[in-house]
Amino acid sequence: MASPEAGRAQPKLPERNCGYREVQYWDQRYQGAADSAPYDWFGDFSSFRALLEPELRPEDRILVLGCGNSALSYELFLGGFPDVTSVDYSSVVVAAMQARYAHVPQLRWETMDARQLDFPSASFDVVLEKGTLDALLAGERDPWTVSSEGVRTVDQVLSEVSRVLVPGGRFISMTSAAPHFRTRHYAQACYGWSLRHATYGSGFHFHLYLMHKGGELSVAQLALGAQILSPPRPPTSPCFLQDSDHEDFLSAIQL
Repeated sequence: MASPEAGRAQPKLPERNCGYREVQYWDQRYQGAADSAPYDWFGDFSSFRALLEPELRPEDRILVLGCGNSALSYELFLGGFPDVTSVDYSSVVVAAMQARYAHVPQLRWETMDARQLDFPSASFDVVLEKGTLDALLAGERDPWTVSSEGVRTVDQVLSEVSRVLVPGGRFISMTSAAPHFRTRHYAQACYGWSLRHATYGSGFHFHLYLMHKGGELSVAQLALGAQILSPPRPPTSPCFLQDSDHEDFLSAIQL
């Protein structure tokens, strides 16, 4: 998560991580968002611009999922990408963004759940999300073994992304989740895209995943994707330090 500017009040955090999944939390958090400074998760536009811009064309129809009160949509507009639609399931923040950027009527803001988009199929050339999937997965007890509910939630979003993308369209996902946690979600043949990964940021690195609609996943990626619903691996047997003269202690080490 990007650090707030010096002197900016910290947003109120939910009592438990699972609160990030609830629209009620975001409605409360975004009260007064029209008059407050933007808040960008996982870096602002300048931190990943060099990775993002080569994938964009000025004429692209861009959809931003879970826009929150980020400045990303406006910065895309200023960067020469004027056709941007931003959605969030918090009607409070959508109203705030409509008010904040009323001077830019080209930008569109709509209240919508990323799991059930109200757009026709093949409506966008590019779909962006930054932290939306992270919020929907907040509260998972074990990032290595995501619950069936968590897997289903991510699949709902990714299925909708694939549906609204045109052939050759791009889905760009920015997150704190490293490949060993997130690749298996994206690497599903049913979405019909290829997958690449890059990192950005100084010090702590964030992750950018790029999917091209119409591309193919590698064999290794498909193998990772196949693990998404695998049962958790049983814990390895504990290895106790033993006297090597009496016990074959190497046999207790599971490599």
